[in-house]
Amino acid sequence: MPYYEKSEDWLQQSALLLQARPSTTRITTRYHLKLARRRTKAEKTVAPDTTTITPLEPTTQATKPPRGHLVLKTYDPASGTALKYKTSKAAEVGRLVQMLGTLGRRMAALPEVAVVPVVEDAGEGGSGVQTPVPAEGPPGGGQAGGKGKKRKGKR
Repeated sequence: MPYYEKSEDWLQQSALLLQARPSTTRITTRYHLKLARRRTKAEKTVAPDTTTITPLEPTTQATKPPRGHLVLKTYDPASGTALKYKTSKAAEVGRLVQMLGTLGRRMAALPEVAVVPVVEDAGEGGSGVQTPVPAEGPPGGGQAGGKGKKRKGKR
């Protein structure tokens, strides 16, 4: 079964599959960590004809940190569809694990999280930058939970 080359493609197709069949579709994750290679007994021993014993230098492969990879699989047994993605980039692993929460909401048939509306500052002299609209605050228009001004300590 082939792997997707881009994580965005896997996310989009998984979301569509979950939208079509939320009760049967499952997402599984596997994380595999390759440990650094250890030296064998043959590498540690020295030939019997030498009188001095010098430790062998560790190979460059043994000094490298362990390398892991994450495999994500979306599978629907009703249709037989399987979507797979594999990555070893640490930043992408963190982002994908975070995105699993939104996909999991669809699997559990929960409503999607409301997105904060965005107002675009366009017009005469506008910068064209999108500014998020603040959420409704507490009655009275003040800040919630704040203690007020920060006071300076004694010197």
